[in-house]
Parts: sequence; structure tokens; C-alpha cells
Amino acid sequence: MPTTTRQWLLNGHPRGRGIEIENDFKLATVELPDPGPGEMLLKTHYLGFDPAQKGWMENIADYVAPMNIGDVMRGSGIAEVVASNGGRFAVGDMVFGTTGWTEYLVTDGKELTRVETDLSPTAVLSALGTTGLTAYCGLFKVGKPVAGDTVLVSGAAGATGSIVGQLARIAGCRVVGIAGGQDKCDWLVREAGYDAAIDYKAGGVKEQIRALCPRGVDVIYDNVGGAILNDMLGQIATGARVVICGGISRYETGSLPAGPENYFNLVFRRGTMTGFIVLDWASEFPGIRKRLEGFVKDGRLKYQEDIQHGFENAPQTLQRLFTGQNRGKQMLKL
Repeated sequence: MPTTTRQWLLNGHPRGRGIEIENDFKLATVELPDPGPGEMLLKTHYLGFDPAQKGWMENIADYVAPMNIGDVMRGSGIAEVVASNGGRFAVGDMVFGTTGWTEYLVTDGKELTRVETDLSPTAVLSALGTTGLTAYCGLFKVGKPVAGDTVLVSGAAGATGSIVGQLARIAGCRVVGIAGGQDKCDWLVREAGYDAAIDYKAGGVKEQIRALCPRGVDVIYDNVGGAILNDMLGQIATGARVVICGGISRYETGSLPAGPENYFNLVFRRGTMTGFIVLDWASEFPGIRKRLEGFVKDGRLKYQEDIQHGFENAPQTLQRLFTGQNRGKQMLKL
């Protein structure tokens, strides 16, 4: 059994700026305690990455505990039980949940879940993980699409956005995505089944939304914020539902995006704009996971995984989310 483990510790709060890999993280080797009664020793196999982690580093997000300098960097992972002192999982079980950026950890496992899927185990961090759950709950619990609706998704080629569009198609909606780069837009239409895609890097987003959504947008699922959200609000239909999931446009600056100038369209169109935290539906996660797995198995839901390698590359892997390098769910294999 190992007596020490490497961990990435928080070494800076990147408020008002992008993440600085060299300064905001510190690699440390620490002693591993023996598992106490009811505890287990886990070996981490994969880490998962989400844009929200920068908000945790900044201590902007108040729905999770603040992070202090020297804390193990918070994050999700898949781990194997390698020793147990009467713990809730058996040796050899694969589990997932919040592990933090550590190669090994000792835990009672109360916030972890056994990996039980016929898909690749990594699916519990992507299509069946927070990514898929966020897409499902944001779309169906908040957006409430009905067949025939037009659904417009920003950050559409991201891990969450790509699943949102496919779920909307399953619900009988017409789906338009906004993404950065022609290759991402081609993937949305060719593989993810989007009806159309807009390359925001080519400009003319407002005009393209108007052309592709002539009767207005019934459901907006926004992962970006800023100017793109403003352009989307300019074309909402009567009774539109605007779902605010994320705001990746703000993560490099650290400041919150300016309020959209077109927000008063919510009055003219009798629309609603709602933010959400996926943890509010935690009691429903097991059932939603089964539903998502069924969609994957019957071929109606495709997902991408971008897997980097090497524990020492964890900070660089997180950074990929903010430079548009990742394709689908960003992960790291230790």
C-alpha cells in the first residue's frame, strides 16, 4: 500500500484574470493516513474538468464551500477501492464523485457512487455525469420544451451543450447551436443531429439567428453569457424560456458579464429567464442516469470525451476548457 500521494493544491485565487498554471497550483507530496473504521483507500484513475472549477477557485460560487490556499484542488474523479476498513464499498469497486486532484485518498465514501453502467466507465463523468445531468435538468426542468419548439444552444459543441441539443431533438424540437469554428459546427450537424449551427467566430451571429429562427426562439440554453446571450435574447418568441447554465465568456476576465441590453424583450415577449444549480435535483439523478444511458444505447445520444494523460498535467488540462481546445467532456487519465 502507498504511504504517500501526490496532490495538486490551490495556490492562488484567479479573480479578474485567467488561470495562471505556474502560480495558481502547487504540486505536493503528502503522507497518507491509514483508513480508520469505515474508511477506504482509493486510487484515482480519471479526473473530470468543468468550467465551474474556476469559479470555485475564485470563491465566487456560494453554492459550494469556499476554497482556501493550500486546499486540495476540488474536482470530480473515478477511483478504485484498493483497501477498506469496513467501508461501504468493496475492494476492487470503481466509484465516482468528488475526489479532488489527488492520486490516492482516504475517505468514508459518503459522497461517492459505485460505477454501474454497461457503457465505458468514463461515461459516469460525461454523458451520465454532471455534464449529462446538467443538460437534462436545465433543459427539461427549466426550459420545458415541447415538440415543435425551436431550441437555441450556446456553447453547443461543449460537453453539456452537445447533449442539450440531442435531448431537445429527442423531444421533437428544432435545434440550432452556436459554437466556435467550422469544424465544431460541422460536428454538431453531422454527428449530434443539430438542425443548424452558427460559427460565432465568423461574425454576424445576430443576423444568423434571425435567419435560422424566423419564428423566434422558444427555449434558449445559454452556456456563454455576454454578447452572445444578448444576441439570442433579441430573437425570443412569445412565452420563451431562457435557461442560464453557465457563462464561459466571463471566466478569463473573472468579472461577471455585463447585463444583456436585450433583456427587456422578456417583457415584450412575456418570457422568463432562470438560472439553476443541478444539485437541486440530486434525488432524481439515478433515474435520469438510467434514462440517459438508454438514449446512448439506442443510438439517439452521442457524446465526446477528450482524455489527456498524466497527473502532472492536471492544471494544463483544466486550462483547455478556456481556450476552446477540448472536444466534449474534458478528462485526464492518471
